[in-house]
Amino acid sequence: MVVFEDGLPKRSDYRRFAIKWTAGPDDVGMMGEVIRRRFTRFLEESEQRNMERKRKFAYSPNLVVIDGGKGQLNRAVEVIDELGLSGITMVSLAKRMEEVFLPGKPEPIVIPRGSESLYLLQQIRDEAHRFAVTYHRQRRAKRMTKSALDGIPGLGPVRRKKLLKAFGSVKRMREASIEELASVSSIPKGVAENLYRSLRGEMTVDTAREQAGPEADEREAS
Repeated sequence: MVVFEDGLPKRSDYRRFAIKWTAGPDDVGMMGEVIRRRFTRFLEESEQRNMERKRKFAYSPNLVVIDGGKGQLNRAVEVIDELGLSGITMVSLAKRMEEVFLPGKPEPIVIPRGSESLYLLQQIRDEAHRFAVTYHRQRRAKRMTKSALDGIPGLGPVRRKKLLKAFGSVKRMREASIEELASVSSIPKGVAENLYRSLRGEMTVDTAREQAGPEADEREAS
């Protein structure tokens, strides 16, 4: 969700909504969920305006622009009605022909190309896309980082955090030597070696010993 005020982005009021209730790839359902959560917060916070803490959702926007077609718009309007709200103007902006749909109108409004009105709507839509794409990339990077560092013997959450802080990314860890990995505070050399091997697709020392069995321990001891 992005917010524009006086025609300019108000980034302090942007919000990301991780989908909680809608199952599967249901664009209409997800739009309904986000609208419900945003305006439920509006109802809750509008009752607390006298409190000192600033309430971001305590004011109703002049215009809500839905990214999508009639399906998404109709679901958003249904949710607003279910919440008992009125006086909230909603439109949707379809991608194909930059058509603007209004509630209860079967045909879209086609705003002339080059008009400032269409330019503002496009700005809002494009900024929402940019914000969403950034969020998805961050989540994907986090999943990939977690996956790359999972299951390495001796590497728990605290040590993972220290390594990420020291190197900045899994890519830079992969480029580091065992000694460089072990130079990070609280990372023993054995753990650094396990990490070094794992990031290169090699078998960790602990796993190699497990697969070799007790005979290998006996040979090593002798």
